[in-house]
Amino acid sequence: MAQHTYQYFNVGFPQEYVAHVEVNRPERLNAFIEAMWLELRGIFDHLSTDPSTRAVVLSGAGPKAFTAGIDIQQLAQDGVLADPVICVLHGYTYGLGIDLCVCADIRLCASTTKFAVKEVDLGLAADVGTLSRLPRCVGSSSWVKDVCLTARTFDADEAHHVGFVSGVFESKDGAIEEGLRLAGLISSKSPVAVQGTKELLNHSRDHSVQDSLRFTALWNSAALQTRDLQHAMKGAVAVKQNKAGTRPRYEKL
Repeated sequence: MAQHTYQYFNVGFPQEYVAHVEVNRPERLNAFIEAMWLELRGIFDHLSTDPSTRAVVLSGAGPKAFTAGIDIQQLAQDGVLADPVICVLHGYTYGLGIDLCVCADIRLCASTTKFAVKEVDLGLAADVGTLSRLPRCVGSSSWVKDVCLTARTFDADEAHHVGFVSGVFESKDGAIEEGLRLAGLISSKSPVAVQGTKELLNHSRDHSVQDSLRFTALWNSAALQTRDLQHAMKGAVAVKQNKAGTRPRYEKL
């Protein structure tokens, strides 16, 4: 991906095939305005067509907040990026912060993160995706209704306990370091296999096991036409034979 300069986001490439997108409005606790929605969509549109990007880490600038919420609401959409997105949270993660991170594939947070679905305190129901996606992120309907109906704040330990985040780290820097490590590990895998796995997992949420098995068979029949399986098998054999420098190199999509 060619380098671009953005008004409200920092975009970098700290590792091969890994993009780091940072919300950059810390003076307003990274609260979103309409222009930020449009800019973020443009960034993800670029990343989605960039063959040099295989995983994305999304975080917020400054010490106080991932994002404190939203100023002008726009529609959040699934399917913006086929590559896995890892959301790294810290500080205040309210309102829109929840809307954004429930769209991510993996969520990590700093131990000081404070979460809240605040919309009922503002006189409306959350309408940018939280009420549709949060129940699918955790296994407890009771807990989801608890936090959505009361607008109460919950901390990192509670988020981890219910499975909303998969890891809690002592600091923001530690969480971002782990996010980049995971992104690097994922991006070292076959992009055909990674994107296929994400698509099949997402499909399974809304379909029966039987339908999902049929869809998986159809998907893999196309994936088998690529050379990634051949590269992976050769790499596995080389590793078993203790050959150095034998990490598979997969073709860009």
